[in-house]
Amino acid sequence: MKRGVLILLFSLSITVCFASNDLSKQATAFYSDNNFEKTMDLLLQIDEKKRSAQDWLLLGNLYEEKGEKANAVFMYQKSINTDEKFYKAYYNLANIYLEEERYNMAIDNYKKALKYTKQNPYLHYNLACAYIKLADIKKAKAELIKAVTLNSNIPEVHYNLAYVYKCLNKPKIAQEYLNNYNKLMNQF
Repeated sequence: MKRGVLILLFSLSITVCFASNDLSKQATAFYSDNNFEKTMDLLLQIDEKKRSAQDWLLLGNLYEEKGEKANAVFMYQKSINTDEKFYKAYYNLANIYLEEERYNMAIDNYKKALKYTKQNPYLHYNLACAYIKLADIKKAKAELIKAVTLNSNIPEVHYNLAYVYKCLNKPKIAQEYLNNYNKLMNQF
């Protein structure tokens, strides 16, 4: 009798796990289709203990979309607590801090994100923006160079490199990046 109950409990836990996984996949699909209301409904059906870092991230994105920054920050932190190597949560958290002009907190979170992925040019670009706001032009330049090396087709990177080189009193290099920016903008 005990064995039958154990098997039943085990199969119930597998069913709950699959159900959570299915809800998560469905929520991600609805999120991709910009159906935020259905995404929220599905994610809230998943038990908090079963939510993945991606689930928490999507909840954070949804709250941020609604203008509820405090709730978004909370969800991003839950995402990090679920998987400390999930760089997207650090990135989104840093973006909020950058927007709120909390530059040192933004920098800390961009750096944490970069520990887990170095191949994202936007991470380097946004980190550079935070450094520019703190007038740390040399660090900004280093991050912008990394961003342009990873993807040379982002106009804003070239524009900010022009700005940085102008600040460093290197007008010829600044002009080259400004020309690159203008070429890229004309392609759109």
